[in-house]
Amino acid sequence: MWGAVMPQRKYVLALDQGTTSSRTIVFNRQGKIVAKSQNEFEQIYPAAGWVEHDPMAILYSQLHSVTGALASGKIKSDEVAAIGITNQRETTILWDKNTGKPVYNAIVWQCRRTAPLCEELKKQGLEKYVTEKTGLLIDAYFSGTKIKWVLDNVPGLRRKAENGDILFGTVETWLIWNLTGGKAHVTDYSNASRTMLFNVDELCWDEYLCEKLDIPLSILPKPVPSSMVYGEVAKGIIGLESLEGVPISGAVGDQSAALFGQGCFSPGQAKNTYGTGCFLLLNTGKERVKSKNKLLTGVAWGIGDEVEYCIEGSAFNAGSVIKWLRDELHLIDTAPRCDELAESVPDANGCYLVPAFTGLGAPYWDMYARGCIVGLTRGVNRAHIARAVLESIAFQVTDLVNAMVADSGIKFCELRVDGGASVSNIMMQIQANLLNINISRPKTVETTALGAAYMAGLAVGFWKDREELSKNRQTDRIFSPAMEREKADKLYSGWKRAVERSMNWETPN
Repeated sequence: MWGAVMPQRKYVLALDQGTTSSRTIVFNRQGKIVAKSQNEFEQIYPAAGWVEHDPMAILYSQLHSVTGALASGKIKSDEVAAIGITNQRETTILWDKNTGKPVYNAIVWQCRRTAPLCEELKKQGLEKYVTEKTGLLIDAYFSGTKIKWVLDNVPGLRRKAENGDILFGTVETWLIWNLTGGKAHVTDYSNASRTMLFNVDELCWDEYLCEKLDIPLSILPKPVPSSMVYGEVAKGIIGLESLEGVPISGAVGDQSAALFGQGCFSPGQAKNTYGTGCFLLLNTGKERVKSKNKLLTGVAWGIGDEVEYCIEGSAFNAGSVIKWLRDELHLIDTAPRCDELAESVPDANGCYLVPAFTGLGAPYWDMYARGCIVGLTRGVNRAHIARAVLESIAFQVTDLVNAMVADSGIKFCELRVDGGASVSNIMMQIQANLLNINISRPKTVETTALGAAYMAGLAVGFWKDREELSKNRQTDRIFSPAMEREKADKLYSGWKRAVERSMNWETPN
């Protein structure tokens, strides 16, 4: 039906549901933004290390952003071909399937309340099994232990769950269920891969892990591809009445969405998002690569009958280091000032900053590491510190790339970049020098939303295939290596020594 009406349908809506706000971005056939709207919602901190959201606030802020985007772009409902969703991953919502009301606040991916439970699972010897089946490490980051916590702590809930009256979903599941009027209870493979309950080889829920966590299989959504029609906008959705019948046909976790939105369709293609932290994803194609360097592996996306896998690594502190320089040290007054200072000197004058403010992530995984500055001499000034800050971000990405190459045997041909900190020309040049590959920055920086739009559009024939999508990608700038290899290697070896100084700074009691 939808292929027959494609000519007059000019746009695809991408619902980009993030940790602090919900956004809707409208894309045309060329992958260009024609309208967008954003609504923030409350962050809830009930206790130290606990982070929650109101699921209804997530839903209403997302719906409000849809109406805002349509209004600002003067988009008519009959011009919308499809809706795609991308979302904050791991965040966990349980609701009553009869009333549609949440039974507890959403437990956000950042929440650490289930860390003691994770330690208990490790003591039970489950870590090897979890990694083998799910591609993940046991951590409070993922959804599985969050589900168990809600079932264990809301009075009477476990009984209702066992009776089949409770549903679980990550954020895309919650939105799809509501938008379809409760008809579709599904999760795409990329989001399912982040639950710590999903067998990424068999593409199904792991019954043994569900049993160990005492999670009834009946509450779990059906795992489905990232690009397919899950259902249509139901009648009577507040604010979306005019969109009744529009297909919801794409769903993908935010980092996988950015990988797809960057056009990384082939094995060996990778993207890095320079945000608060860094998220590096490498497409490994139809082969799941099992990491030996404590990187995460999972399904990047599923399209049709095929799935493609990825390796993922993250650095905890990237853009946050620039904010630290501005807000805590007051060495700069704006983020662009960091670039200006860094560009005013040829190097960091032997100075290295290791931003292990919250420990070190992959490939070190040292939660007791702490930040440090080494190599200080009397000649080091704030410009050198600014350059060391930018270099520290590029060094961490280099660590991740090296670990991925070691795991996969795939040599990077280039690195595609996005995220707020990727606007730094000098940092992108430093990154190219360290990795000795081209760094490609696109004109369209909203790659996460674009990936969700692409998934939705492919499912309904709005776009024909990936070849057509590749033609949409326009490069803002390519940064090529411009440093002698010997000098770059020496610079990086200094970083490795600095990391050694920061590790085991604190030890557990």
